[in-house]
Amino acid sequence: MKPTILIVDDEPGVRSSLGGVLRDEGYSVDAVATGEACLDRVARAPVDLIVLDVWMPGMDGLATLQKLRERQVDTPVVLISGHGSIESAVKAIKLGAFDFVEKPLSIDKTLLVVRNALRQRSLEDENRALRARVDRTRTMVGESQAMRRLREQVAMAAPSNGRVLIYGENGTGKELVARTLHSLSRRRAGPFVEVNCAAIPEELIESELFGHVRGAFTGAVADRRGKFELADGGTIFLDEIADMSLKTQAKVLRVLQEQTMEQVGGTARIRVDARVLAATNKDLLAEIRAGNFREDLYFRLNVIPVYVPPLRDRQEDIPLLADHFMGEFAGEYGRRPKRFDHGALARLQQYEWPGNVRELRNVIERLVIMVPGDVIQAEDLGFLAPGVARVVTGETLESTRLSLHDAREQFERDFILRTLAEQHGNMSRTAEVLGVERSNLYKKMRGYGIAPSRRPEADEPHGT
Repeated sequence: MKPTILIVDDEPGVRSSLGGVLRDEGYSVDAVATGEACLDRVARAPVDLIVLDVWMPGMDGLATLQKLRERQVDTPVVLISGHGSIESAVKAIKLGAFDFVEKPLSIDKTLLVVRNALRQRSLEDENRALRARVDRTRTMVGESQAMRRLREQVAMAAPSNGRVLIYGENGTGKELVARTLHSLSRRRAGPFVEVNCAAIPEELIESELFGHVRGAFTGAVADRRGKFELADGGTIFLDEIADMSLKTQAKVLRVLQEQTMEQVGGTARIRVDARVLAATNKDLLAEIRAGNFREDLYFRLNVIPVYVPPLRDRQEDIPLLADHFMGEFAGEYGRRPKRFDHGALARLQQYEWPGNVRELRNVIERLVIMVPGDVIQAEDLGFLAPGVARVVTGETLESTRLSLHDAREQFERDFILRTLAEQHGNMSRTAEVLGVERSNLYKKMRGYGIAPSRRPEADEPHGT
């Protein structure tokens, strides 16, 4: 479809000659003689570019541009004038004009400005579409009690600068939680920098985090900024933090304590202002006992603990997630969304989902590609291994892989972790909510390998 350009000029000769040139270049052209007519034309149907004369009787070009912006018309505008001045040009740019071209018009220059303005408009439209698509795929989907609680925690934690430690199994959506925390924070205009600590070789992770100077090691042919520096003013997300070596943990701890760092091979101190979010699927207390994780770093990171529940603990969200992913992949592959019949939904809800939301997403993509009809039935899900299915009766979960004793312990441990996260690690409030003595709670936590997120004295009232 040809871009539409609106020419606004009180001189018939300019409207005719410029319109002819633009039509020869393949554009669709409309032309009007006044600012008032311009506003009326844009109100009736959108255009892709406005070429607007400054000096016109009645409402001049600058006043017309101001009216367009007041009416939230974001169409790019190129101003033209035979009486150009620096003052007019500056005012035009402040009002949001794309460019300012003097009369008599140079055809080559005018066409170049028009092409650039349309190219920028196209890029902005593409960027908006991509952002909308990304926002849809980064939505925390679910209306279960567990998800409502998680959203409440995220909403409370996001506006602060407090460090957040995100717990959860693989595939539960810990990265999504981190990105949501950033997008709701006061740092949302700043960068979000992700580091997968498990994916970077040990010999490279310090350079990745802190940067390096030229010649610091073989292959360091130029200075390089590290992730902490790149995240300055924004958020850094340290995923799989438990896979970081003790040596690197010590350097990260120093950055958290001093808010400064040194590049590998460098001596200058670089100040960094980045909010730190971290995530793990491991039991950090067990890692501390095994000598694999620093206790002081744990207490630095675990200011606000957030627990992301596994998919098996929010069974009622599965239909919502399935529909969400179906819409996402149907759009990506240019197909109509398929519908799940009752049998298919029951099969999805009975499956244990060891891979959590990530596994469900992959299954829905497979169904979009491989199921020929418009309705997904239970037999289309025959590839889901029955060995990890579960039977749900009322609110009772009967796992086919756990003994009753193991299932009870798993539930109790997860319940304590969730309640701790809700109470922001406060042991006294957690014990009160659970209806147990605080000493009893400590014993249970020790038995389940759960580390308190605060030191005991932090729960005591001041002055005792």
